[in-house]
Amino acid sequence: MGEALGLLYLALFLLTGWALARRLAPGLSLEGALVLSGTFALSLLEALPALFALLLGFHLSAVLLALAAAAALSLVCLAGLHRHPPKPADSSGKAFWLCVLPLWALTMGLLFTHTLWLRNGAYWCGQSTYGDLPMHLAFITSIPQQAAFPPHYPLLAGQEVFGYPFLCETVSSVFLVLGGGLKFACLVPQALAVFTVLGGGWLLGWELLGTNGKASLAYWLFFLGSGFGFVYFLGGGKENFTRIFTGFYQTPTNYVDENIRWVNPIADMMIPQRATLFGWALLFPCLALLARFSQKKEHGLWPALFLAVLPLPLVHTHSALALVMVSAVLFLQAALEARRWKRLCPWFCWAGAAGAAWLPQLFGVIFQQTSHGSGFLRLHFNWANEGDSYFWFYIKNLGLVYLLLVPAFLWAKKELRWFYCGGLLILAVSEFVLFQPNPYDNNKLLFVWHLLGCVLVAGLLVDLARLIPKKAVCIFLSVLVVFICTFGSVLTLGREAVSRYQQFGPEAIAAADYMKENTAPDALFLTGRQHLNPAASLAGRDIVCGSSLYVHFHGMDYSRQDSAVRRMYENPSKELLDQWNVDYVMISGWERSDYQLNERWYLENTDLVFEKGDYRIFRV
Repeated sequence: MGEALGLLYLALFLLTGWALARRLAPGLSLEGALVLSGTFALSLLEALPALFALLLGFHLSAVLLALAAAAALSLVCLAGLHRHPPKPADSSGKAFWLCVLPLWALTMGLLFTHTLWLRNGAYWCGQSTYGDLPMHLAFITSIPQQAAFPPHYPLLAGQEVFGYPFLCETVSSVFLVLGGGLKFACLVPQALAVFTVLGGGWLLGWELLGTNGKASLAYWLFFLGSGFGFVYFLGGGKENFTRIFTGFYQTPTNYVDENIRWVNPIADMMIPQRATLFGWALLFPCLALLARFSQKKEHGLWPALFLAVLPLPLVHTHSALALVMVSAVLFLQAALEARRWKRLCPWFCWAGAAGAAWLPQLFGVIFQQTSHGSGFLRLHFNWANEGDSYFWFYIKNLGLVYLLLVPAFLWAKKELRWFYCGGLLILAVSEFVLFQPNPYDNNKLLFVWHLLGCVLVAGLLVDLARLIPKKAVCIFLSVLVVFICTFGSVLTLGREAVSRYQQFGPEAIAAADYMKENTAPDALFLTGRQHLNPAASLAGRDIVCGSSLYVHFHGMDYSRQDSAVRRMYENPSKELLDQWNVDYVMISGWERSDYQLNERWYLENTDLVFEKGDYRIFRV
């Protein structure tokens, strides 16, 4: 029943998105309108429940009021469409669907097998979701349990600032409130987000390049592009090559031993990183709209631009920053070309509307995170390069696309060069400033620069192919170039398809079920600091201290909580447990391995309320 309600809920938001797309951007093709419909639906699905939750808490009432607001907005837009039906542009034909549908099906297949895949009573995952998924599950499940909004951080006792752009999680929490299962809640909005990312990427290429062929090539160069990392696996016999499919992160796009750090965007960004996925789902279609707004002078699109990115800072802060930098360059172009300042009014309208929506998000949450945390906003040169010269690092990581950037820039028309300069600004800033504790995470900005670079290079390659007089030679060279540019990513996605890792065994699932059914939603659990934690990820309960994989890279000082966890396991006392307001203690093989555990004290001084396999839960 919960799943059916969830699908109906999403369907109404999609209807609202369709009405908004037809009303605010009537000149789009059918494919463009479908993509923008998904973007508007996601934007509202992230913004409206959160807005009502500020007043009512993250309860069913807030979720239903968001639905009512979306329905009212849909009726208003549909009424306007009835009086003035839009005349959509010509369809871009089969090229869009031949590009988007195969990768959508592949990505969703990987997400299905990488997210809580139930086999033999255990939950399994893939390589890319082994580390990140438990964190996202903890956020998704804890937000409805807490009900208070904005939510507090569930992986560190006493930490009130969430420390993560949480609207990429509430978009799934909504479906838990409606009664859906956890896997359903994860995958349903992801299915829509994957479509808008892929579709938005294709549309951006089409808007900037003007032909299906060039847009399609840019699309494949980005989503299946890779550098020369595959060369490291060609010598040394069969074992050297096959370890791609058996090793843990031994792929041609993520091979740290040889300084290969430029990952495949599907396998290592969209599938495991929900903030990136939902951020790109708003950003990529918005960039396509921005191309029409700035280069084709369709200034009436500014309300659509605003609505598409309404919640973006709290969905994916990096995408918001990237959009600001690209827009700043394009505004400079518009200012230099405008004969009268009046022609810049649409820019000021869009900037003013976005600022009014974004500033409360930035000052209310984002800046609090950076001021309370550590490792944010510091100088650092050359991103994640460890040991290679500057240009060689990018040559072997990005391959032919990087080598062709300069000639492609010189070849391109003025409008495309201006748009790419927005990407160059992103590159320049990202190479000197880190925006988070983990230097690697600057790639969330750099991928936007790379997307624009793929568009730039695709335009050059197609034009050069047309200059080759012999068709057979043209086909051979085209196939060779595409093979060199995509072979590494094909191998990486093959590795993802066959990867299988157990995340939560039957005993862990049973322990989580007990917690959900028999403990208060606001109960605090003492657990070990393993990242595979059923109390946090499956039951949505707050824990004293989570894995350093999360709390450290979210910039949090967790030294007090870390020390307290060790003392409560090794030298427990009632006073210490009361000091930290611990309600339950979980003991499993993880805790027995990581600590010199005094389990006898808990058996003698607390109530053993659950035991299965090596899992025990004690009520304090």
